[in-house]
Amino acid sequence: MQYILIVPDLKRVRIDQVSKAITGPENKEILKYIKRMTSSEHLYWDTFRYKEPSPEGYSKEELWFIIKYIRETQSVRTSIKDKNSGYFSWIKLDYFEQLFHELDMNTGGELFVEKGGFNKANKQKLIMRGIMEEAIASSQLEGAATSRQAAKKMLREGRKPVNKSEQMIVNSYASMKAIEESYKDKAMSMDLLMELHGLITKDTHDSADEKPRMRKDGEPVCVTDETNGLVYHQGPETEFVKKELDKLIKFANDESESDGFVHPVIKGIMLHFWMGYLHPFTDGNGRLARMLFYWYLIKKGYWAFVYLPISKIIKRSPKQYIMAYVYSEQDDNDLTYFIDYNLKKIQLALKEFSEYVKKQSANNIQMKKKCEARYHLNLRQVQLLQYLNNEPDERTTLTIHMNINQIAKMTAITDLRGLIEKGFLRHEKIGRNVFYYATEKVKELF
Repeated sequence: MQYILIVPDLKRVRIDQVSKAITGPENKEILKYIKRMTSSEHLYWDTFRYKEPSPEGYSKEELWFIIKYIRETQSVRTSIKDKNSGYFSWIKLDYFEQLFHELDMNTGGELFVEKGGFNKANKQKLIMRGIMEEAIASSQLEGAATSRQAAKKMLREGRKPVNKSEQMIVNSYASMKAIEESYKDKAMSMDLLMELHGLITKDTHDSADEKPRMRKDGEPVCVTDETNGLVYHQGPETEFVKKELDKLIKFANDESESDGFVHPVIKGIMLHFWMGYLHPFTDGNGRLARMLFYWYLIKKGYWAFVYLPISKIIKRSPKQYIMAYVYSEQDDNDLTYFIDYNLKKIQLALKEFSEYVKKQSANNIQMKKKCEARYHLNLRQVQLLQYLNNEPDERTTLTIHMNINQIAKMTAITDLRGLIEKGFLRHEKIGRNVFYYATEKVKELF
């Protein structure tokens, strides 16, 4: 059953009353009220109709009619077309400019990392942390039934996946790393899109137990709520999809002259929506849509987005994420709903990451002083003990320590051996692998 958005019947609105609100003596009061209701977020009818207090003498439907009219006059058309040949449009909310300035200052120049006193090695760890968290959360959004803790342990240890959920996470992790390491330097093309999709879906199967692929003519694909069977979105016909993918690729390469300048963060969100709307593959569409978002922003110089696992924030409100798509698609192709939702999640991710950096920086300084003075440990050793203290069930290996710190094998051996000699680590051989665990002595440092 198709989910249909509840919207008011604006045909029953008294036009004379609306005209009075726009041109009459109540004009300033009405516009002030509407600005207050719509400047900081893009409200939809389901929320707006319950907002109180509202101006007397006007129904909620009449006020909504005015809001829709104002939105239409301010909207900017995009290159994104729906299956009925209508175009999606968006408007710039009041808070966008301030947020864009913050993002330009922070996520382009990595200022919030540099302020935290993090060196090159620490930045690499933050990149690995962000990529890992994004890979896990993005896969969990698509149904991967593996806990975050178990997934992180699998990725750190380099263990091979044993089921589809783990394979999805490993694939997303490899895809994020490929974007950060090499894909960011490539122009988008159909070949690159297929290659990225192939990475995301490697060694997995779709709902028909086949290798995920491009949809064929007449082959439907839907976004469905498994708990109640509601269909939130059905992918357009493949003939339409193929045409629009060519436009998406040009848009991704900044070759669409008709669009003019669009802030890169907005364009990244638009690419995210566009791929999700087209749903060209039998599986992996959601993960690919979010990968495109990261690919575009990293390519445009917004390096610090690799630190920000946006999907981790989205995963806290998956229904809102779906509804952002639904509102944009069903409420007059108003893409502002989806843009507003994603920008709010980016704001939250940036805030949480900044707090994390400050906390880690303070902890590093405190521990560094104590460890250097009493035990003569280096920063890599300090950070390893800090991690193992915060995650008592975790462990490390020689390979993990090398990869995280980007150091040579002998340097890693010296680090771990030194910690064993000072009583902070114990090691245990399991099969061909040697694992290192924290001892009780680590607690003396905190």
